[in-house]
Amino acid sequence: MNGASRDALAAARERLDALTDNTSVDAGSLADELAAVTALLDREVSLRRVLTDPAQPGEAKAELAQRLIGTQVGGPATDLVSGMVRSRWSRSRDLVDALEELADAADLTAAQRRGKLDNVEDELFRFGRIVASNTELRAALTDRAATAPAKRELLASLLGGRADATTERLVTRLVAAPRGRSLEAGLESLSKLAAERRDRMVAVVTSAVPLSDQQKQRLGGVLAKLYGRQMHLNLDVDPEVLGGIRVQVGDEVINGSLADRIEDAGRRLAG
Repeated sequence: MNGASRDALAAARERLDALTDNTSVDAGSLADELAAVTALLDREVSLRRVLTDPAQPGEAKAELAQRLIGTQVGGPATDLVSGMVRSRWSRSRDLVDALEELADAADLTAAQRRGKLDNVEDELFRFGRIVASNTELRAALTDRAATAPAKRELLASLLGGRADATTERLVTRLVAAPRGRSLEAGLESLSKLAAERRDRMVAVVTSAVPLSDQQKQRLGGVLAKLYGRQMHLNLDVDPEVLGGIRVQVGDEVINGSLADRIEDAGRRLAG
């Protein structure tokens, strides 16, 4: 997002945090209601444009939003949406993208309250790896001809009882309503959002063999000192990494694998 939309999203995140800091607010129910409003505005393009029209007074747009959704969702969701439409948005679609992010963040907050946020982060990462390695599964989950109920049923058979309820909800929403995103991009966004819930960064660590608990703790400590923030490790095993590890934090790759050192030495000899 750019300009006005970026500022509006930042303000909406602060309002969401203020709401969910109140333990009397059911974060899971709030997530469901925000997801329902997201689906409504994604479907009703003309309404979305009215609610983001910069020529209309913010208070008038907030009153319209309250009339339309106030009887369908609870007070916290109505107040949050009303505040969002008072803000200025660069594009009407940005409002829907922001609502979708807030719905996901509310679900992750619910998991955090239950002490399950780490589990959800790990499950999202593992699910992404499973999809990446199974072309038939990916094709079924991204098939545009398949109905949303059929995809939900498939995910229920895959994740039901095997993954945390929050993981299942997040993945199901992404698959049933991707809104133009690839499955991989959507899962990556969810993983980053989960890490941000406690101001952490995510490091994808690939090693030839599983790391021991001591190695994980030592690596996490080194990366935390390097980046100045707590680090969550998403661990992957790849036998083609002959030794050492490969660490990716955002777009930065810290490459310590033996295979890459051999390849680099070969390039130098050839050159």
